Amino acid sequence: MIASLASSSLAGLPVWARQKAPAATAEALDFEAFNGATDSPVLKLGSRGPAVARAQILLDRNWFSPGEIDGAFGRNMQRMVKAYQRSNALKESGTLDTATWQSLRDASPDPLLTRYTITDKDAAGPFEKTPQDMAERAKLKALPHESLDEAIAERFHVNPAYLKQLNSGKALAAGADIVVPNVLDSKAPTRASQAIEIDKGERVLFVLDQDGKPAAGFPISIGNERNDPLPLGEMAIKNAVDRPSFTYNPAILKTAPKDAQKVEIAPGPNNPVGTVWLGLTKPHWGIHGTPEPAKVGHSETNGCIHLTNWDAERLARIVKVGAKVNVRA
Repeated sequence: MIASLASSSLAGLPVWARQKAPAATAEALDFEAFNGATDSPVLKLGSRGPAVARAQILLDRNWFSPGEIDGAFGRNMQRMVKAYQRSNALKESGTLDTATWQSLRDASPDPLLTRYTITDKDAAGPFEKTPQDMAERAKLKALPHESLDEAIAERFHVNPAYLKQLNSGKALAAGADIVVPNVLDSKAPTRASQAIEIDKGERVLFVLDQDGKPAAGFPISIGNERNDPLPLGEMAIKNAVDRPSFTYNPAILKTAPKDAQKVEIAPGPNNPVGTVWLGLTKPHWGIHGTPEPAKVGHSETNGCIHLTNWDAERLARIVKVGAKVNVRA
């Protein structure tokens, strides 16, 4: 990515308008039935409903992230099912079959949904609308979540609309007892090595094991081939920063307004680089989070490698400065 770095700053990200994916289905979800289900339906691209959400939670807990949990079997989930199958010596179909269900459940037998009581601290925020204009963003002392709904959804790796569906339209507020995906206590893969592989064609980042098989996988968004193509070849992680700041430098951006000024954007989950920055040895390139989890794996960027904030945070837990990064077509 063409950019400049401060503490972890870069430039070259588009200013995405906020968007939410639609709820996967209007069907109300029963907590006990959801957790007690033992069926293993064949699921594939285009499948929708509670069984898909169960599978997404299992994949997430096994560190093969489907992106947002939303009850819809999309491309991100298809890629992760296939990667999980490869990792566990199963038939690599990208379709969730009986053997894959069994493997996922054996590896992660805990209930798939849990209950969470929203605290006063949760509800207090702070929350603030993120301005579209970079100069206006630069006036803020932090880039927090825009709402409690957004903050809770991101914490539990779930699409905001699907979170509401899980809770039958219950308002999220202090004291509310809500249903959420049980994803917070998943254990990092013990066989992960310090080798990262990025598959440009599939838009997936893998952490490999010592045998070169995926130990973890995360969907990514990358730069388009016309303006900011992700270069092939080997790099390494040179620095890691939590809660990074962001330097918006229009001088090196092809799509920046002519009158835009260089500004510094404060840290926060809605900072354009999200909550984690892993700088690469290729100047001005990095792996980082994003304030737009619904777009990860589906959209192009002005450069760099974007993960959801929670996946960027998980990646930073298992790789260290010096880890090798290999980008392949």
